[in-house]
Amino acid sequence: MTSLPTPTCWPDPVLAAPTSGLTVPNIGDLSTGLNVPLNIGPKIIGPNLDDEQFLLRAFRSFAEAAGSLEHSYGLLRAEVERLRRELEESNSDLAHSLEENRSMRAHLDRILEGLPCGVLVASSDGQISRANPEALRLLGMGDAGEGALRSISALPGSVRELLERADAGTDEQELSIPDEHGSLRWLAARYASIADNASVFILRDISERKRLEEAQAKLRREQALAEMSAVLAHEIRNPLGSLELFAGLLAESDLDAECRKWVEHVQAGLRTLAATVNNVLHFHSLPEPERAPVDLGQLLDWARDFFVPLARQTRIELSLHNRLAGVLLSADRHRLEQVLLNLVLNAVRAMPGGGWIELGGRKIEDGRAVALVVADTGPGISPEHLPSIFEPGFSTRAGSPGLGLAVCRKIVEQHGGTITAASRPGCGATFKLTFPLAGIPTEGAAA
Repeated sequence: MTSLPTPTCWPDPVLAAPTSGLTVPNIGDLSTGLNVPLNIGPKIIGPNLDDEQFLLRAFRSFAEAAGSLEHSYGLLRAEVERLRRELEESNSDLAHSLEENRSMRAHLDRILEGLPCGVLVASSDGQISRANPEALRLLGMGDAGEGALRSISALPGSVRELLERADAGTDEQELSIPDEHGSLRWLAARYASIADNASVFILRDISERKRLEEAQAKLRREQALAEMSAVLAHEIRNPLGSLELFAGLLAESDLDAECRKWVEHVQAGLRTLAATVNNVLHFHSLPEPERAPVDLGQLLDWARDFFVPLARQTRIELSLHNRLAGVLLSADRHRLEQVLLNLVLNAVRAMPGGGWIELGGRKIEDGRAVALVVADTGPGISPEHLPSIFEPGFSTRAGSPGLGLAVCRKIVEQHGGTITAASRPGCGATFKLTFPLAGIPTEGAAA
């Protein structure tokens, strides 16, 4: 406030006064708040001197009030300026805090996305507000994106069961869940409650840990079985050798037909028992094979002659399709005989009422490998059992240790080969042994 308006209501006598008789304060003097004396000369035009004094006092009061107002206005402007600066500083601090919050949120989002465990954030009504990429992957929704997962109720039943168990318990819960390929996968879930009635579920894939635990348990079982079976097998093997020797002597003696038939039954039983003992011993302590050139054609001829008495006793027709005459394989012949013995004995046991067994051999892969085949007309192998038949301890026959086919696979793999099984329920089973030929020259034609 730097100036005052000129009054328009002055009394006429004053306005008519001569300039030499009355000094009127100018507007600039009033604005400064200073009292300027009014010199009234000896000649005063007006009816009343008291009115003039009153007017002077009014101007002084007005000037004082104007000065006070101007001073207050200055203080107010200074206060406004100070508040403006404080507001600017507050706005700057707030903007900085918001930027820090955005940066921190982005940092936390990156951490959440990079966590090796899955994180699900759900509200009290089951709506999912956040799911990191690992959670989507564990739930089989890695390609769908976070927006596709909106509610816990939309999850598969097995996953909901796991989350419900985690919510109800205090410890980490574990559950096996089938994945999109049909194989089992183990998930672990832990629950935590946070503010605003929200829940956090931490998911982990513990399949590898479970596989290690199963492998360790399997190893412990195998070690215990090895210790027990080795003792039993050695105790059985000595008297068994004597029984086989005496049975062979009886078979070579001059016996009538009926006695010879009973001796053949004894020999068949001893062969089965010997195969079982060998399976137990070889499965747990199978040394490296003693390789030598083996004529596979001769091996198949031996197998036919060896199993003919057993086939005759069990009313089984045994046929041979041998196209490996003169084909040599660097192998341990005794081990290969054991494989054929296990496969044929399994086929015989599968056909107690009789049937048909075929032994065969031929070259494959343009002569770079050979295949030995043992096929039967038994009941076959059910599809659910087929993937497990070569596993140690697996057997569908009561009382069997389930080691025969496991030993067969181990022996075949020691020779660099593979063994496979094919079957249809009710249509028999076919076992195929494939061995690569290592360049040993053949002695005759083979195709």
